[in-house]
Amino acid sequence: MSITQALLAPMVAAGSPRPLITHYDDATGARVELSRATTANWAAKTANWLVDEIDLEPGAPVAVALPAHWQTLGVLLGAWWCGAHVVADPKGAEVAFVPGSALDAGAGAHVVAAVGLDAMGGPVRGLPAEVVDYATDVRVHGDDFVPRDPVPGGAPALLEFSVDEVLGLASRRAAEQGVDRGARVLSARNWTLPQGVLDGLLSVLSAQGSLVQVSNPDPAKAERRRADEKVTVELAG
Repeated sequence: MSITQALLAPMVAAGSPRPLITHYDDATGARVELSRATTANWAAKTANWLVDEIDLEPGAPVAVALPAHWQTLGVLLGAWWCGAHVVADPKGAEVAFVPGSALDAGAGAHVVAAVGLDAMGGPVRGLPAEVVDYATDVRVHGDDFVPRDPVPGGAPALLEFSVDEVLGLASRRAAEQGVDRGARVLSARNWTLPQGVLDGLLSVLSAQGSLVQVSNPDPAKAERRRADEKVTVELAG
């Protein structure tokens, strides 16, 4: 069973309309909230795109060089759903997901996918012909994904860690960080590979919690945000 199936499927089954990620960007004032169901749709679209357009095989490397963002969540969960091996180095990767403002971060990958990191998921304009726009390409793909084959627990998933190891580490980090089941977690941590993703994202999903992720945090807004979002756990930066 893939990381995505193990973590996301029980959450959707338990309450698909519940919020999964609420993303703030204090530099722009944007706030975007995705439910469990909407997150699953983005992940499914990503997985379908990887399989149908990239012909991705399970275990193939996919580079992710993106900051903490709701679109990054769709990329990661989609990649794991179809059995991709998420790596940091784009060299030799089947596809590299990079910010639209940093296309060089994908140098060496077979395909570079630009992610706009727009609050509303808008496209990246003016891309070179050889670079694909993630938001535009995935939208036409299905909201459901059925893997061709089960993803083995021993398959590579996140750098040196297998699927089973990632799931075990996520559960352990949830306990160590005090992320209780169903917690509402406030975090401004970046999703570096692998530790930032394990601590700041997967630990929350492992506890079936929801994440309030803040980019470019403004300390003056922190106290009000804790109250407005009914935060129960805060991850230190």
